[in-house]
Amino acid sequence: MKRFYSLMFVFLLLLAAGCSGLSNETGNESTPADNDSQPEAPEKPEQEGESNQAGEESKEEKGQKESNDSENKEEGAAEGSATDKGDEVVTVDEPQALTVVVNKSRKLPDGFEPNDLVVPEVAFPFEEFHEKKQMRLEAAEALEELFKGAKQDGVELIAASGYRSYERQKLIYEDNVKKNGEEHANQFSAKPGTSEHQTGLAMDITSAAAAFKLDQDFIETKEGQWLADHAHEYGFIIRYPEGKSDITGYAYEPWHLRYVGKEPAAEIHQQEETLEEFFGLYP
Repeated sequence: MKRFYSLMFVFLLLLAAGCSGLSNETGNESTPADNDSQPEAPEKPEQEGESNQAGEESKEEKGQKESNDSENKEEGAAEGSATDKGDEVVTVDEPQALTVVVNKSRKLPDGFEPNDLVVPEVAFPFEEFHEKKQMRLEAAEALEELFKGAKQDGVELIAASGYRSYERQKLIYEDNVKKNGEEHANQFSAKPGTSEHQTGLAMDITSAAAAFKLDQDFIETKEGQWLADHAHEYGFIIRYPEGKSDITGYAYEPWHLRYVGKEPAAEIHQQEETLEEFFGLYP
């Protein structure tokens, strides 16, 4: 009987040991299950890291945007100072001003026509009336004085072309393009609305020595040189001086006089400036 109880005791011990081992195995299997859920925990800071990175990129983009905005403002300011001489064409506010600046980027108002046009009493190469004989009153009177001064110095000037209406400038420009091409035309001929001749303040001058032509060789004549030296004394400037085409937009024209008044003309001549430079209207 003792032996029976002994065997039963051993059997119970073995049974208890077996249950304990099964419980441990079950516990060990639960650990990987818990570990499988762990990757979600480290993914959160990684997602926050991506969010921070996105935030940093957002700041960089914001900084770049602010930089671009600043550059755009600077470019806008540059365009603002060059609106008056840039690719954008603006309409001048005071077309009747004696110092109005008209060029490729500054045009006259639509339908503009000076209200005080007269024919100056100077020599022309033709006798019949033509609109191009006209200038505004003050400019015409100044031109008469200039011609008198030249004659006193033994210089015989001829007035070739003054005021041009919008319609006539349009015909001249289109004809120039047809004959010489647009690139050449843009160097010497203004598009309608952007010509100084329409202001009534300009006059092209020639001479018998220049065969009444308008070309750069005019400066080689006595008449051309006299104008270069003395036009400012009467309130005129050589509107398109040599070496300034990047500012004026036109090639050298020693024959093209523009009336601005004696004081501005004297200062522009002394400083060897263009009208654009005088008023700070750079391209």
